[in-house]
Amino acid sequence: MILPAPPVPIHLLDLAAEHAALQPALDEAIQEVLRTAAFIQGPAVGAFAAELGEYLGGAHVIPCANGTDALTLALMSLDLPVGAEVIIPAFTYVATLEAAALLGLKPVLVDVRPDTFNVDPAAVAAAITPRTGAIVAVHLFGQCADLKALQAISTHHGVALIEDNAQAIGATFQMTNGKTAVAGTVGEVGTTSFFPSKNLGCLGDGGALLTRDPARAALLQQLANHGQSRKYHHQRIGLNSRLDTLQAALLRVKLRQLSANTAARQAVAARYDAALADVPGISIPARDPRSTHVFHQYTIQVAEAGRRDDLQHFLKGCGVPTMIYYPLPVHAQPAYQYLGYRAGQFPVAERLCGAVLSLPIHPLLMAEQQDYVVEIVQQFLQ
Repeated sequence: MILPAPPVPIHLLDLAAEHAALQPALDEAIQEVLRTAAFIQGPAVGAFAAELGEYLGGAHVIPCANGTDALTLALMSLDLPVGAEVIIPAFTYVATLEAAALLGLKPVLVDVRPDTFNVDPAAVAAAITPRTGAIVAVHLFGQCADLKALQAISTHHGVALIEDNAQAIGATFQMTNGKTAVAGTVGEVGTTSFFPSKNLGCLGDGGALLTRDPARAALLQQLANHGQSRKYHHQRIGLNSRLDTLQAALLRVKLRQLSANTAARQAVAARYDAALADVPGISIPARDPRSTHVFHQYTIQVAEAGRRDDLQHFLKGCGVPTMIYYPLPVHAQPAYQYLGYRAGQFPVAERLCGAVLSLPIHPLLMAEQQDYVVEIVQQFLQ
């Protein structure tokens, strides 16, 4: 078979094109940092934290070096004893476990929902023990986990709720009595990443912590800066985890585009939905009607076991890049065999690892490019 070629080269994420549109503003931000030479904790860091906090409905924002540090600092702020249990979804990126393991805490995995990919509150409730210190809710692919149920479980059992919000910046969730909550601001601490591929990404590494509690914010700020209350006065053991001034300055530029870019991603997702909803053999991303979806990824499921990899190979041959998030469940990773989990304990997560496929999605993806992606998917499945 002679495979067709796309009308215009297709990228999974086109950062070069996104940045080209912002080039003058990015250049000016870089030059301002060079002029002031305030490369560490310069004024742009505080300005970005304030602007992002306002965007997130008044949250306190504590910038740090990356998303993994943010998770580590969030757990550090809880002051849990060594060996305390941290409930984590079995379908997630490894950093969620890594932060707990590095602190001597015990990751306790639970399965996820087959529709939204997010942690199953019923599984969380069943995993609570007297040793549980925290629940980590990962808002996977851009949609909130069930914050209403998770907050209720957290409150009932007196354990902390941490939100891993690296993929869902700006998403919202309808809580009790119709109150709208912003992802990352419901639990004791929210965390996020500014890795370049994120919806709000810098041009290097970066991350932040989010909280509505001013006392928690002050503690997190201290922990992220060597445990200092003031320079050379160290009240706690902390980390050296800072967002570079240059990255903060660039993020200020990109934050101004975040709402428009989110709307563009949602429009791309809506076009995929309309075109793929009735294609046999796959299912489109499910929506929790209480949550908005900011579509960090547009992830389909391939129904027939083993066909996902064949579809990915076929798409690649036709010039369509895709990605598998995630090909191996975290309990199967060699580094986490010490937890003692066995194959079959998390059937939903294990099935998803063999079924999910993320299609190209970014704010500049053109309709004709999408049409081509859909055509190739349909051609393979017919």
